[in-house]
Amino acid sequence: MLWQPSLDETYTRMPTGELAERISARRAQLGDKLVILGHHYQADEVIRHADFTGDSLLLSQIAARVSGEQPVEHVAFCGVHFMAESADMLTPESVKVILPDLSAGCSMADMADYDDTVEAWDALHESLERQGWQGRIVPVTYVNSSAAIKAFVGERGGACCTSSNAERVVRWALDGGTQPAAESEDIKLLFLPDQHLGRNTMEHLGYDVASQTALYDPKQRALGQVLGGMTPESLLTAKAVLWAGHCSVHKLFRPEHCAQVRERSKLAEAKGEPAERIIVHPECAREVVQLADEWGSTEKIIQTIRAAEPGSQWSVGTEVHLVNRLANEAAERGVRVRILSDCQCLCTTMYRIDEPHLLWVLDRLCGEGTRDGKPEAVNVVAVHPEVRALALMALDRMLELVDPAAVQPVD
Repeated sequence: MLWQPSLDETYTRMPTGELAERISARRAQLGDKLVILGHHYQADEVIRHADFTGDSLLLSQIAARVSGEQPVEHVAFCGVHFMAESADMLTPESVKVILPDLSAGCSMADMADYDDTVEAWDALHESLERQGWQGRIVPVTYVNSSAAIKAFVGERGGACCTSSNAERVVRWALDGGTQPAAESEDIKLLFLPDQHLGRNTMEHLGYDVASQTALYDPKQRALGQVLGGMTPESLLTAKAVLWAGHCSVHKLFRPEHCAQVRERSKLAEAKGEPAERIIVHPECAREVVQLADEWGSTEKIIQTIRAAEPGSQWSVGTEVHLVNRLANEAAERGVRVRILSDCQCLCTTMYRIDEPHLLWVLDRLCGEGTRDGKPEAVNVVAVHPEVRALALMALDRMLELVDPAAVQPVD
């Protein structure tokens, strides 16, 4: 987590109505030079200022596209650090990407440290070579990872993936990635950093996750387990090595929450009412995904609810701010939506981005509060050129596997 200086009380004590008015005034002042991006998990108070909303990669692609259509100088990314990194890599060097609060990180991304990953890579190969294995390991990283991890993957012939195209990218990797597998060559996958997306994807592709996936835990490595808790035998038989990372939000959804929905549905059906359907994100544990009626990316969840029949009822397993917005929107069509769990399934690091921080960075862009009264870009996220080049290899390989026409803003 990066250090974020405390804001002056002028910002923290300002009423939300005044904050909104001042943000709007700054946006008007900056005009086409500024684009504000809002991730789906942001609070409504922030989303209302966004020019575009979407998931992390979609927003970065939109930023790149818009930068070619208007004289954009600054992108205020209301998300978390790895998202701002991706936006910096995909936009022209002349565009500065700003994260309103530098402490807005991602616990999942932080679970895959670069040095730990290099250690794991070497240990996996050393163990396999001792066992006489002939093959290759192709790495894949979820976009919810640092630029350093994306660079690690890109340098080693791998690719990034999103929750919507993970199946396609994993299949590409297991087919040999950039170098199609020879007839007798064994290809293994190293999937970073979300074990649940990796496990759910492998199972959906028809693999037996009990025998054909293995879990590498860097914490076990630190305790002396060279293979991160795996045995040489389990590594040898595995088709996919999953990194022991997870999303702190989606981990909160559990099988008993699905059971509660089923009990409610029985009572509803006894009264002649429709049963609740469950849709969850693939960052949820396999046990939850198996119990759901449907599962898929954030965009799939949004489109499924928007297409739901009036009178239907849904329990949704993803971040609370998005679920609440979907519930309010769906209610107008007679569709009932609630969050799968009653616990506060909130992305706390995302929540650090708020109106006071957004106004603060916009004020600085307009010269307000700077030492000499001149415009100043603060909280700029810039990826080192060498890291950028390697990380873009992983991103570009993924983008080659998706339809560019699918990159559309979500209202």
